[in-house]
Amino acid sequence: MDIFIGVIVGLLVLMTLVTVHEFGHFLAARRNGVRVPEFGIGFPPRAIAWIKDPKTGKWRRLKRQEWSKEKSTKVVVSSSKSSSSSVEDDSKKLVQKGMIFSLNWLPIGGFCQMDGESAEDRRKGTFGAASFWSKTKILFAGVAMNWLVAFIIFTVLAWTGMPQFLDGQFAVEGDTKVTAIPVKITSVASDSPADKANLMEGDKILAVDGNEFLYVSEIIDYNTEHAGKEVVYTIERTVDCNAQPEESHCATVGPQEDNSAPTIEVRDEFKIKLNPEDAEYQLGVTMSSEQSLSYSTWSAPIVGAGLTVQLTGETFKGVGIMLWNLVTGVGSQFSSDEATRQSGQEAISSVGDSVSGPVGIIGTLFPAFTAAGPTNLAFLAALISVSLACMNVLPIPALDGGRWLLIAIYKARGKRLTKETEEKIVSRAFMVLLALIFIVTILDIIRLTK
Repeated sequence: MDIFIGVIVGLLVLMTLVTVHEFGHFLAARRNGVRVPEFGIGFPPRAIAWIKDPKTGKWRRLKRQEWSKEKSTKVVVSSSKSSSSSVEDDSKKLVQKGMIFSLNWLPIGGFCQMDGESAEDRRKGTFGAASFWSKTKILFAGVAMNWLVAFIIFTVLAWTGMPQFLDGQFAVEGDTKVTAIPVKITSVASDSPADKANLMEGDKILAVDGNEFLYVSEIIDYNTEHAGKEVVYTIERTVDCNAQPEESHCATVGPQEDNSAPTIEVRDEFKIKLNPEDAEYQLGVTMSSEQSLSYSTWSAPIVGAGLTVQLTGETFKGVGIMLWNLVTGVGSQFSSDEATRQSGQEAISSVGDSVSGPVGIIGTLFPAFTAAGPTNLAFLAALISVSLACMNVLPIPALDGGRWLLIAIYKARGKRLTKETEEKIVSRAFMVLLALIFIVTILDIIRLTK
């Protein structure tokens, strides 16, 4: 049931984020004089639709008979001064007056159908006839909306409690209060430095040499830096005086009114000589950390903006590392050295492990984050919104950044971008994109079935 609810929530969140992206295109198109015959939530087939009367500004519901007529027609905006658009095919001519708003059955996003989206279309009120600057604003308005959504969510979370997912996560010092939850020891290796110092499963690590750490990775890094040296662990331990009556701290508490001994929290310091750097491990424990939350007041909008920028940078960095591993990994397969080829295969494998598509996001991430609560779910939604913005900035012809780059190149060359050339480039890029999505989806399914 948790997985089912997570999938439903995931679909709704992704549809909302994509619709917000398309709404950015819609707003920019309307502000720059480009007509929008239809704006839809979800993908066809239609569930319900309304059309706006351009004269009265009122909306009326479209009848199903009108839908069937539209399916066999091609929308062509009239060049007259009126706001209506003519709809025609080989046998008849219909007139669509005003814009259509539709709700559709497939919950996989949304769309903004602009009139004359080919750069070659020069009719007034079309995307093709808009200036280069107007096209730039229209194409990147969706990206801006996704960044805006992330900023708003992060700002709200900064007030209500921001999950701490990143090492060095952006915060404003002096206006940030962190509810620190100590790292917990989950197991202790036999005859390890931790075992010799009498650390136990369930112990909470409050500090190491007086330094407080929120993340397991920070403690591991600290131990590695101080390999072979003596460190002091400040530990909080829960002692059940029923099970351990000989514990010295239990003697000072005494029995309760019902003659039972209490459970107490004991804080002690343990001096530990870590293993040297070349050893299998320095401390000899496995650890886990529960989530900490940070709270801000006046600096919440600054935290929202700063974290959006930070995650944008991390996203582009991750894409760069992934592409580098892919290129170097494929290139290394042509080497005559076996070790080089093996290293390249590991790099290629890391690319597959780091990529997750819609199935992985909806089938794995959303159920986990939904179960973790609304705060974590909101953080994930903001993170995906940032990712959508970053992906659409990339120069892939089928996406916003690629379409803009294509238009910019032809403008810089002073050449006309024909409809045939544009459709050929975009369609081929779109096929490559679909192939990548298909491959990633297969990888997601394999991960889910393991």
